[in-house]
Amino acid sequence: MPKRTEIVMDEYIGVLEKIKERITQAQYRVMTNANIERNILFWNIGKVILQYSQWGNKFVETLSKDLRMTYPSREGYSVRNLNYMKQFARRIPSEEILHQGGAKISWRAIKLLIDKTDNLEEHMWYTQQCLENGWSSTVLSHQIESGLYYRQALADKTTNFKEQLANPFSEQAEEIIKDPYIFDFIPNAKKLREIELEDALVQQITKLLLEFGSGFAFMGRQYPIQVGKREFFIDLLFYNVKLHCYFVVELKTVEFEPEFAGKLSFYLSAVDGELKSPNDNPTIGLLLCKGKDKMVAEYALKDVNKPMGVSEYKLSNHVSEELQDKLPSIEDIEKRIN
Repeated sequence: MPKRTEIVMDEYIGVLEKIKERITQAQYRVMTNANIERNILFWNIGKVILQYSQWGNKFVETLSKDLRMTYPSREGYSVRNLNYMKQFARRIPSEEILHQGGAKISWRAIKLLIDKTDNLEEHMWYTQQCLENGWSSTVLSHQIESGLYYRQALADKTTNFKEQLANPFSEQAEEIIKDPYIFDFIPNAKKLREIELEDALVQQITKLLLEFGSGFAFMGRQYPIQVGKREFFIDLLFYNVKLHCYFVVELKTVEFEPEFAGKLSFYLSAVDGELKSPNDNPTIGLLLCKGKDKMVAEYALKDVNKPMGVSEYKLSNHVSEELQDKLPSIEDIEKRIN
């Protein structure tokens, strides 16, 4: 007969936590799969409604009434929701696109995209961002209203990445740049000194990271770097875990001037020489200015041999209380990065 042993409490707590974690993961998978299956169902219902759309609004009203009578315990068959299913089927034209990602976000997010985006390309771009970044529907709504698709995916950006970086890294770097950046959590003061802008951004670092996008880890402000016998200070230093590179940001509360590029180029060289590891990609720089003349900026970057971009920033201060409550915390961002 095997000898009975006492439970070791510390070990037991570890076992309990492991089991609880697996239960949570299983529940998440069940919920995720249920969400996908429901969206696929709604898409198929929408296809049928489209097929018989010549019957008009009376058809949808009758269908809603009969479905709710047949399935009284199930929600989602209101006239309004059936019309969303119809629009969903019209927006997502094939099962291939549906299974690639069209059905993998929440139904609430899908309805937001139907209401607030103009075409399939924009719809699917935001869908992919939701999947990569774990956005709630509230954050998604804010990003659409800030015009993120047009600032990031379609923006006419001012960078020298194609000349200074090899593919596919140059394309990946180009994708993360926005123009303009929207700091709508900072009051739009007429005269704002660089140190005041920097203070405000760091105080609202969670919102700043949301604007910069997925993969950015904040390393520090006025980050000290020793070059020879002198010490220099970088306005904002990030590390992008997706691109595996340092990301230097210089803030300017004035219009872009060509000499700004020279100073940033020096900082990029210093970070490459003092901080970058052999496994890191080249350090990228971004000059964030109050405004820019695009042609002047392009000429300024033309012969600079370090990868950098120039973007404008805008302030407005209109983030809703609802969004502020639902923005990810520093802990959430760190957990996602890890």
